[in-house]
Amino acid sequence: MKSLLARCALALAALLPLGTVAVAADAYPSKPIRILVGYSAGGAVDAIARSVGQRMAVTLGQPVVVENRPGAGTNIAVKALTTSAPDGYTLLLAANALAVNPSLFQPAPYDLDREFTPIALVGRVPVVFAVGEGSPIKTLAQLVATAKARPDSIRVATPGNGSTPHLAMELFQHTAGLQLTHVPYKGGAQALTDVLGGHVDVVAVNALEVLPLAKSGKLRVLAVMSADRSAVLPGVPTVAESGYPGFEASVWYGFVAPAGLPAPVLAKLHDAVQKAIQSAEVKEQLAAAGGVPLPGPTAQFEKLLKSDAARYGKLIRDASIKPD
Repeated sequence: MKSLLARCALALAALLPLGTVAVAADAYPSKPIRILVGYSAGGAVDAIARSVGQRMAVTLGQPVVVENRPGAGTNIAVKALTTSAPDGYTLLLAANALAVNPSLFQPAPYDLDREFTPIALVGRVPVVFAVGEGSPIKTLAQLVATAKARPDSIRVATPGNGSTPHLAMELFQHTAGLQLTHVPYKGGAQALTDVLGGHVDVVAVNALEVLPLAKSGKLRVLAVMSADRSAVLPGVPTVAESGYPGFEASVWYGFVAPAGLPAPVLAKLHDAVQKAIQSAEVKEQLAAAGGVPLPGPTAQFEKLLKSDAARYGKLIRDASIKPD
């Protein structure tokens, strides 16, 4: 009898962790949720996190609070995420740097395959090439012709070494067989100032940053690097349709959690993100930035993370790119 009771007790004890997880998942969320952002307040990622977070709060029935943790190329925010509990109460709104940094920084700051639970993509904003209004370069074809006639003569400003626009520039010069001179800055604002002042020839930044200057006529956008034309720059051709089929380079945004997130919690968060990005408010904000929402299953985000890590990892190694 005692042996039978002992066996029953052991069986019950073995089931308790599973039961505890199930109860916790059913009750989720029961307190506020944090969204970590690896960039300063007021930037594009911060603005999107706040907009999407507000809509998620409505679906989940709990406050969603954005916490900015800028620095170290977003690695500070990533560390805060990976050291938090995988319970769904701490998320990160990531951008391309999440896939890039394991190759850009040495030693690798984290293991992309083992330390995260991808939740869902939010949206995508294209990277663009732009010049000042007085530039003699009027088209992407002229940029290519000038660079081929005089290698390294075209100076291209970007927001910094290893940034998505920098990697896009490197990818384009490799695709087009060019030699461009990279001029890294500490962010897009100074890069734009110097292209307006004629100190550099071209700037590569995300569409959000050039839109006000493009609309006022102070900048001329030569090409967008998204697969399709931007709704806010409809007259600007893509790089792909300018003679480089298949070329694409965009800034994407997506939510991740620490590894080990329970499947029921993942499902609830994924559903909340899908509802948020299909709301009129978020669609309008992305559209104003030249971007589009990217609804879809978690597997879609997982595939993008793997493909970007491979594509940009090879580029970083081949071009010997180092962080600022």
